[in-house]
Amino acid sequence: ETGIDITRQEAWVARDGMCVEIPDFVEETVERIAFLARDDRRIDQRSGVSQRMPITIMETIVSNAERRALRHGEDITVPRIADLYAALPAITGKMELEYEGELHGADKIARELIQQSSSLTFDIRAGGADVEEIIEYFETGGALQVGEDASASACVQGYETVPGLMELIENVGLAKVSAGSGVRSAACELVLEALVSQKRIARSSAGYTRTPYQNPKTEEDYQGFDDPGDVTI
Repeated sequence: ETGIDITRQEAWVARDGMCVEIPDFVEETVERIAFLARDDRRIDQRSGVSQRMPITIMETIVSNAERRALRHGEDITVPRIADLYAALPAITGKMELEYEGELHGADKIARELIQQSSSLTFDIRAGGADVEEIIEYFETGGALQVGEDASASACVQGYETVPGLMELIENVGLAKVSAGSGVRSAACELVLEALVSQKRIARSSAGYTRTPYQNPKTEEDYQGFDDPGDVTI
């Protein structure tokens, strides 16, 4: 809570002429990235990971969300999980790596931190929730591709095609029935990002699909779900 309070106070998120709504689960995910980084042995803890990391991440994701909102003429700016990948430089620029970290690469580590943080946030918010209907949709051949710059309403239309997804975010309190499309879209992204992190579903340039264990692919055409860089959502 202290970290979130500091980020709220210090991050530049009040934009002229634009209403910004930051879902609390997005705030938590941002803050957990820094906490995870502080415990990651691949990151030099002598240099430390300061509160500047989540502050810079928050400013970056709001800027990315603002750009998207302006493009689509939306009245409310709502940052979502996909915006965290636009903040990769804000993450990598705030950490020094140990030798092991250098072998992995800062970009890969930052992507892993985003996935781990999303998974933790989902588990804390909705641990034990039944996600089998969602997973079954992908395991039986369903797929979902939503552009990273798609409007909130377009995203919701896509997520509504996944059985049980909209009901889940409402039942666990990630987004109320009355919530706007921006918050509902962000909540759906959190759920799917967590399932990717847990290897329950996969994600590639083709969007969200079943994992390669149910959908074998050749090494040449499968990009792998460890690299969200290929994600189009």
